[in-house]
Amino acid sequence: MEQIIEFAGNHPFLVGAFIVVLLLVIKAEYEHQTGKANQVDPTAAIRLMNKDEAVVIDVRESADFDKGHIKHAKNIPITSLKSQLEKLAKHKDKPVLAYCRSGNVSGKACRILKNSGFSDVHNLAGGILGWQDANLPLTKK
Repeated sequence: MEQIIEFAGNHPFLVGAFIVVLLLVIKAEYEHQTGKANQVDPTAAIRLMNKDEAVVIDVRESADFDKGHIKHAKNIPITSLKSQLEKLAKHKDKPVLAYCRSGNVSGKACRILKNSGFSDVHNLAGGILGWQDANLPLTKK
């Protein structure tokens, strides 16, 4: 114990940096756990869409959406999601499936949706790339 105190006294910058990094890791994990959406693989996503009539939201930009998307998906880019929540309000009681290119940005979208009162929010694991890896179809219509 004396060595730890001596080290801390001799290296206050290192100890301070360690504490800051530790607090940032704790904050990131807390945000991840509290805003966590269910990760679903493409097969489970299909079940959600067919059985539970999930609302599918593509949070990529319009140009990427136009290159190919999941059938019946609504394109609401992450940059305008907060301003378009009123359009989705009527679907608060339905399951919502969000996806992006790889699943990271849609995780942020899921947190926004959950914080806005959507209770059954799902994130497509792997995003559209995971969908394509599972050899599932895309549409340009």
